[in-house]
Amino acid sequence: MAEELPLIIVNPASAGGKTNRLWPEMASTIRAHFGPFAVAFTRGPGDGERIAGDEARQGRKFIIACGGDGTISEVANGILASGAAAELGILPCGTGSDFRRSLNIPARLADAAQALRTGRRRRIDVGQVRYMTEKGRMEQRYFVNVASFGMSSKVIERSKQSSELLGSKLSFAAATVQTALTFTKPEVWLEVDGHPVRRLRIANVCVSNGRYFGGGMKIAPDAKLNDGLFDVVAIGDLSRMEILANAYRLYTGTHLSLEKVGAARSARVKAGCVSDGVTVPIEVDGEVLGQLPASFEILPTALTVRSPI
Repeated sequence: MAEELPLIIVNPASAGGKTNRLWPEMASTIRAHFGPFAVAFTRGPGDGERIAGDEARQGRKFIIACGGDGTISEVANGILASGAAAELGILPCGTGSDFRRSLNIPARLADAAQALRTGRRRRIDVGQVRYMTEKGRMEQRYFVNVASFGMSSKVIERSKQSSELLGSKLSFAAATVQTALTFTKPEVWLEVDGHPVRRLRIANVCVSNGRYFGGGMKIAPDAKLNDGLFDVVAIGDLSRMEILANAYRLYTGTHLSLEKVGAARSARVKAGCVSDGVTVPIEVDGEVLGQLPASFEILPTALTVRSPI
């Protein structure tokens, strides 16, 4: 039966459109190192979630996302919303490719395909976020890697304009510098389990399941995918010069030692704006979706993924 074959959901627009141009060669590499598979291509936003959900409900057991972190997140959302016991696989070929780092999935396609064939199943935690849309409605979404608010949404929007020219790491770094020079830090309230509600002015807050975001920034160096907790990292009221002088620490994971950076572990987080009329956007797994107020909850061992042994 067709449902017995693993399904690869391909985002042809990933990697700046290179996936579309190189797919015949990529497919040959995947078959050589992984084996036979069925394939479906996305045509636009939301397709990965829809296809994954439909296939999982129809009995597909192994569904593989081929694209960037946004594609992986869509496919994971489809599987989770279906309620089926489908397993998620990852072939990273997008701009950021941050989530695969926490799973030790190789960046090289042949090695990633081999890891799908020889890897093991593991259960990982998933985040669930409720956020406000631009139209004022509260909506819900799952995330596998990081949800954040503050500078990050502006950085993502800027980096997408230059990622094809500069590559993911340089585009995120350049966008971070540009945003730091113009960003007005909002005052927010933050409620983390076991701690009083705090008011603080922030550059960025990350609610992290995985360790990396922003094209290789090691934002939550101690985060684990199966500990039942978020690693919450709050970058506070740093000056523009402090942000620029310490930006390298985000890549080395040494920013937690800074006085104006705080970290905590929690299964639930809530956040909102202190002042009316202030909009603080939220990004979820690299996609800007909405704004504060928002609540975040960890769902322990909610998803099965395949990763290297």
